[in-house]
Amino acid sequence: MRVLGVNAIFHDPAAALVVDGQVVAAAEEERFSRRKHGKRPVPFSAWELPELSAAWCLASAGLDPGDLDAVAYSFDPALCLPERDGDPWDWLRQRYAERAPHFLATALPGLDPGAVRFVPHHVAHAASAGLAMPYRDGDSAVLVLDGRGESASHLAGAYRDGVLEPLYSQALPHSLGLLYEDLTRHLGFLHSSDEYKVMALASYGAPKHLGVLRELIRSTGEGGFVVERIDWGALAKARPAHADLAEEHADLAASVQVRLEEVLLDLVRWVHEAAGGPRTLAMAGGVALNCVANARIAAEGPFDRVWVQPAAGDAGTALGAALHVARELDDRTAPMPGADLGRGWSDEEIEAELRRAALPYTRPPSIAAEAAPVLAGSGIVAWYQGRSEYGPRALGHRSLLAHPGDRDTTVRMNAVKGREQFRPIAPMVRAERAAEIFEGNLPSPYMLFVHRVKPAWRERIPAVVHVDGTARVQTVDRESEPLVAEMLAEFDRLTGLPVVVNTSLNTAGRPMVDTPREAMELFGSAPVDLLAMGPFAVHRVGAFR
Repeated sequence: MRVLGVNAIFHDPAAALVVDGQVVAAAEEERFSRRKHGKRPVPFSAWELPELSAAWCLASAGLDPGDLDAVAYSFDPALCLPERDGDPWDWLRQRYAERAPHFLATALPGLDPGAVRFVPHHVAHAASAGLAMPYRDGDSAVLVLDGRGESASHLAGAYRDGVLEPLYSQALPHSLGLLYEDLTRHLGFLHSSDEYKVMALASYGAPKHLGVLRELIRSTGEGGFVVERIDWGALAKARPAHADLAEEHADLAASVQVRLEEVLLDLVRWVHEAAGGPRTLAMAGGVALNCVANARIAAEGPFDRVWVQPAAGDAGTALGAALHVARELDDRTAPMPGADLGRGWSDEEIEAELRRAALPYTRPPSIAAEAAPVLAGSGIVAWYQGRSEYGPRALGHRSLLAHPGDRDTTVRMNAVKGREQFRPIAPMVRAERAAEIFEGNLPSPYMLFVHRVKPAWRERIPAVVHVDGTARVQTVDRESEPLVAEMLAEFDRLTGLPVVVNTSLNTAGRPMVDTPREAMELFGSAPVDLLAMGPFAVHRVGAFR
């Protein structure tokens, strides 16, 4: 059974392929088109399809469009609100979605338009979590929160024997995701893109407006919530893009962040009871990328385990839609094997690209042992290994690595990437060492929770400790990520530190590097000391060796 999943309607277009219940490929269109997020979330772009990523998914499995049993499209136009009740441009999204089968047949010649199935947006989000997570020992609860779907912004439910039981859906216009988008826009950042910057900014402020926000943003006690209109200007003046940030902006960010966490905890407790008290909560939707809130849910909520889809935003609905339809057609699905579901290149292909670029390179006995002394000498390493990650986090496949014990590392890394200096950089650590250094939800392979750094370690790894004493940790399992684990062990042997700085292999405003050529272009344009690409090493002339 071969099912292609497609996300297209709002933003982060993506494609995913499930064959006989197994996830074999998933990728975001931005990695191919080189447009950040693939497109902007405006109604006029709703017709755009992830043509390049869909074609790659099929080619990677040796399939033609005509070989597909189904195409799962993560939006159901039949569920849209009447024009008088919804967004005034919803009619345009609805028309484009209704014609998606024919658009897809044009983009993928040989595809039968009749093979296209519409999957409700939040059902696709739910499946991306509930059907993809590794835990299969009983029922699980699922919580989806984002800006919006067809007519709702939230779905609470339970998975029982692989079948979704919806328990509550919050109707628009009430939306926690749109609330955070509005705040992002008011603070001068790009909405549907820079919400994570607001989350980082919140750590610098105090929740001075919590009283008024508790009146305007509140849970109903019945599985839903209310978001009243907020006069942002009465709480902090609007910040023009690129203008200086003031204390009032950090305070507003902190206030909304704390209130978001409080409401999410109310929803989590409700769905735990409504679902019958299962051990596990699966989460998806753009709000589930808020790793500060996730950490609080794991610490204070009633669930033993909290699993968050690594591609929790709209890109993940391509995978969820495919899993949902595969489950309907074949009654079998397996957990996703990891986040490394995108493109990869063979050693021969990488070497051919290095030769084409006329870059001097070596093939050391161990690329991990080659990278470790560069890192130990406070050099920066561009780490390009295996298949690229699905989702917004670099997880040791398309990463920039650095020394966590150097206080200047944060400034240097943000300068290399062209980022705001208030933004933190994250640590990766071998899973067996994580509990020595960090407190919180462990293991954390997808960097979707924050963890308290133990006091004894804060001075030893200052580059990865945020202003509030936390870090967004990625734990590395030696079974699933042997090369990254080897690099960490070598760095530990040289420095006595089991932690390495890990941030995404890109510069500000651009998608993560995906191809060898893009990796070489970044290496040539940024002050990076070593490009570790596959088994090959390219040292910058005159850099630490």
